[in-house]
Amino acid sequence: MRAMLSLWAAVTCLGWIQAANAETIATGLKGAAGVCVGRDGTIYVTQTGEVGVDKDGQISVIKAGKVTVLADELDDPRGITLMKEALFVCDKGQVKKVTLNGHVETYLEADDFPGEAKLLRCIDSIVDAKADRLVISDADDASKARRAVYMVDARSKRVTVFDDTKIKNMEEPRGVAFDGNSFALVADQKGLVYRINLESGDSSDVIKSGLTGVNGITWDDFGQLFLSSSSAKTLWGIPRPGQKPVVIKDNAESFGDLCIDNTNNRILAVNEKDGSIVAMPKQIPGFEVDATPMKNVSLEVAFPDLKWTGWDDGSESGRPVQHRPILLTHAGDGSGRIFVPLQQGPIHVFKEGDTETKVFLDLSDRNRYLDRQNEEGFLGLAFSPDYKESGEFYVFYTLKNEEHTNVVSRFRVSKNDPNKADINSEEILLKIAHPYWNHDGGTLVFGQDGFLYVVVGDGGAGNDPHENGQNLGTHLGKILRLDVQKRKSGYGIPDDNPFVEKAGAKPEIFAYGVRNIWRLSVDRKTGDLWAAEVGQNLFEEINIVTRGANLGWSLRESFHPFGAKGVDVNPGMLEPIWEYYHDIGRSITGSQVYRGKKSPALDGVYLYSDYVSNLVWGLTYDAQKGRVTANRPIAAIKGAWMSLGEDEDGEVYIMTYSGDGKAIYRFVAK
Repeated sequence: MRAMLSLWAAVTCLGWIQAANAETIATGLKGAAGVCVGRDGTIYVTQTGEVGVDKDGQISVIKAGKVTVLADELDDPRGITLMKEALFVCDKGQVKKVTLNGHVETYLEADDFPGEAKLLRCIDSIVDAKADRLVISDADDASKARRAVYMVDARSKRVTVFDDTKIKNMEEPRGVAFDGNSFALVADQKGLVYRINLESGDSSDVIKSGLTGVNGITWDDFGQLFLSSSSAKTLWGIPRPGQKPVVIKDNAESFGDLCIDNTNNRILAVNEKDGSIVAMPKQIPGFEVDATPMKNVSLEVAFPDLKWTGWDDGSESGRPVQHRPILLTHAGDGSGRIFVPLQQGPIHVFKEGDTETKVFLDLSDRNRYLDRQNEEGFLGLAFSPDYKESGEFYVFYTLKNEEHTNVVSRFRVSKNDPNKADINSEEILLKIAHPYWNHDGGTLVFGQDGFLYVVVGDGGAGNDPHENGQNLGTHLGKILRLDVQKRKSGYGIPDDNPFVEKAGAKPEIFAYGVRNIWRLSVDRKTGDLWAAEVGQNLFEEINIVTRGANLGWSLRESFHPFGAKGVDVNPGMLEPIWEYYHDIGRSITGSQVYRGKKSPALDGVYLYSDYVSNLVWGLTYDAQKGRVTANRPIAAIKGAWMSLGEDEDGEVYIMTYSGDGKAIYRFVAK
């Protein structure tokens, strides 16, 4: 089952006792069977008591090194999960709901299950905007009469059964874990792991070899899967879907149920043999990820004394305009100037040390921005690689007079003032109509190939209702690639765009299967395209985009199948290099690979944050190994991180929205 993690939880002191590669954190838990963790680090353990004896089962709590009883007089409680501040427990043929202060009620009776539940084993829960669900396994060892998996709609209590007539060859289902909100993984004692489509009932065996007698199965918050076997005395890890199981620990006693602790750094396992709870470092051999906080880097307000010309802070009018710097960039012309557009329409220009900005261009008269529809407005700015000679730059914004319509336009600097653009020079290159106001995308960036890359979201609403992501006949849900240089007007199509000769496909498309990338950036050293893809229900992801890539939306959400039509890992779709679950954050804000000089510890590190949780990380990707080797937290300053960008020297900044104009931070060495 998935651990319920806190956003920034310190490691709870539990009086660990070192034991080889594992640490015993509690002993004497007679009949220990299931384990889960609360957001504050509290550990909940079910105990069956004597086999065949009713009313001697209980739920124990491990907190601050002490074991206490939360609830007793249960029969044989086994699987346990935490959902919306309540525990749901498998107790013979029933599911009990237990509040965190110990009140017990029967949530589902045995005859609420189709065919009547016999011996409910393991349980997992998931909560998102679509549904609150439980998935439960049922395997009666004594009679072998019941082999089933149930899905429970926790809002209606409707139960759907998937038995051995639907899941062929299923013998003894034990550990269960959601795989996205429409699929579940089921571990069979004979060593297979099945994936069930909870909408259609279709199933497949996704792990066919390398395992024996699996009991426990759980994800961490970064897309790694962990499995245990009490009979094989082994703990395995799968670094990412589609890869083979890796032995983390053998001779692992009788490890049964598993979960990840609230720090996301340790695996907690039930030792069924001696009734103990064991903690182990959450590292898969050969796939280790450094998660230690970066203590030699911090954030500071970048331009504390800068006055934003024309921006109303409310001191005179009494009606302040929210300061929304949507990005930060430079002209690449050697001037050292910094350009910061506000989402409302004006582009400000200044240099380090200036006390007041100048307005380079103001599109407020034609740009549509509303606080209640805040994914529209001024969203993108990129200067031509030959800007010093051509004076050309490109913008992405929402038209005021055409509903939900974005444009990509070319402008030119004025002939007389390098800090003023020619408002009358606009040439609209693309118009892209959206059915809804959200998921506009908006990034503009030039690649090292000299072409302009344009990110367009899937059109909005939720779940990609028009299936734009996989439709090559629309610009929506795509990364476009345009040849805008060396042309007097319009744009050209690069000869090597991947779908130039595909009938019905838009020739501008470079990559597809996009939901709402925020943002796309180019590593100035390697030329790699980094994309931070905002997720739908459960996962945020980071991709390194290649020519012709299908990022999977809306058939996949990060590492997982999405919706009833969801698909497994496959060679036709680009897998992310990293994901994080919505316990960590709910809207990734993408950035740059740091190539500046002021913070040497960040060299080559991809810096990103989360708009909702306000957390910031530095991620390191080893291209030769093809995997992430570090994802290290960086001390953050409170604020909703809207965007990240870099100046001409490669220094990276974070933009927030604010009421005082002090909304831009930069990374500095401590």
